[in-house]
Parts: sequence; C-alpha cells; structure tokens
Amino acid sequence: MVQERQAGQDYFRALLRTVIGQALDAAGYHLQRTPLQWAGGRYRFVKTFADRSQAWIDFQVLVYNETEWSSGGSSRFTVNLGRITSGDSQVVRRSLSQLVVEDFGVGILPSADHWWSYRDTDTLAQGLAEAGHLIVGYGMPWLAGALEPPSK
Repeated sequence: MVQERQAGQDYFRALLRTVIGQALDAAGYHLQRTPLQWAGGRYRFVKTFADRSQAWIDFQVLVYNETEWSSGGSSRFTVNLGRITSGDSQVVRRSLSQLVVEDFGVGILPSADHWWSYRDTDTLAQGLAEAGHLIVGYGMPWLAGALEPPSK
C-alpha cells in the first residue's frame, strides 16, 4: 500500500515537472529537494527575490489507491501559494483557487476550495495545465507583488 502511494506520488512529481516545470524554472522557482515532504505528497517550488523576500508554490497531492475493498476513486491535488517579506517577516498564504475565485472574482473554477481530480495521465496533465495557466496568470504576479486583487 505504501509503495503504491509512493509510486503514485513519484508519478505525480514526474508529470508536474513535465507539464509545468519549465514555466516554473523560467520564472525562477525551483523545486525544493525534501524527500520527507515528497513522501507526504507535497512538492514546493521556491523563489527568492532581489529584496530577499521569498515566495513558494506548493502542490499537495492525495493519491487514491485501488484496494480489494474500494474502487473507482480519483486522486486529486491542490495548489497553495505563500510569500514572506524580508523586512517585517509577514507571511501571506492563499490557495490558488481562493486567489482566483474569491480575491480576483474569476469564476473559472467551481469553488474557492477546488481540488483538481484525475484518474489517468490525460486528466492529470489537463489538471496540471489548467493549474499552471492560473499560476502564471494570477499566482506568480500576486506572489511578486505585481498584481493585487481589486478592492471590494
């Protein structure tokens, strides 16, 4: 069971690097090598800005494993964003779906508590591509302080 989950998480990480990795690398985000976190299904990409502030993009995956007692479930993942300013050490965290749906008012996702579900390579790649577009369009500019949600 543990080996199946680990294999599913390794597969997720490999596809994550394939689908979104180049865009994250090009923007200066680098995958932290934290095998203990990877074993728990969390993959963190980190960037340090010129002013020493730091931002991160976390992918949390929950891998569904078929057993003799269950079948037909979907695996799923979510994306969380965070930044810490160097001067006052203030930490700001938001899920990508909260940022897009609640903060920016864009109804592209079903809810502000969205998890992308997948059952196979195609649906995982599609989910990662959709999340990647939202990260590049909303997440990265927000993390850099270049894009703020409209005031309500």
